[in-house]
Amino acid sequence: MRLTLDGDWTVSTTGEPLGITPSFNFRDFCVRIVPYANVKERGRFLMSTFGSAAWLWDTPDELRFDPVSRELVGAEFQIAGEAAAAEDAARVPATPLAQSAGLRADEARDFRLEVTTELCRAPGDTVLTCLRDLDVLDEPLAARIGIAPDVALLVQQSTVVGWSLTDPVRYLTSGFAVPDPAPPIPATRILFTECLDIITTPILDEVRDRNPAALARLRELDDSLRNQREDRHRVDALTAWIADLVEDYGNW
Repeated sequence: MRLTLDGDWTVSTTGEPLGITPSFNFRDFCVRIVPYANVKERGRFLMSTFGSAAWLWDTPDELRFDPVSRELVGAEFQIAGEAAAAEDAARVPATPLAQSAGLRADEARDFRLEVTTELCRAPGDTVLTCLRDLDVLDEPLAARIGIAPDVALLVQQSTVVGWSLTDPVRYLTSGFAVPDPAPPIPATRILFTECLDIITTPILDEVRDRNPAALARLRELDDSLRNQREDRHRVDALTAWIADLVEDYGNW
């Protein structure tokens, strides 16, 4: 397939998706599929590849390609900070299923990949789907292109209109750390949903307005995160943002 990413900028699907495990950095609210492990390595990676990348205060989604093969070698996607209404999220189609494939740029030049604006949470947060806009839900999808484990691009009429991450809690981590390879425990899945309930809904505005009920809920979640002894790698990733909220608003 030939896919349009940014106006007239196109890629073609290839046979091999990225073999890199996704990392869901909860503090930065982004998903990285990258070969680097720190800021210094990131700088070298960006210098040696082409595609879409952040520049100064501009933070688009990133797709980076090897300049020789023109094949996809890394990606970073920003997650919208506010979730769509449940009735809209329920309209996200379950088909077609993802077909694994890599991407090859049709030409070696930079472009800009706009971030998505709508976050759709599946029941139990088993899938996070990020869409260009809710108008996408008015038409069926033509394809899901699985560019990495559990990460797929959503396609309508040959245009990429969003992306999805399946089982996001599995990939929770902090910074550039590799996610824990062990499966998450049920308690972590519950805490993950509770964290999303606070930071992607109007509850966050209530916290910032120091609504007593919202602050009580925030402190209770913070206590639950700190007291869970298992699956600490993922729980620590969740705790970072919630702890910041408690520090900023919960102690007044």
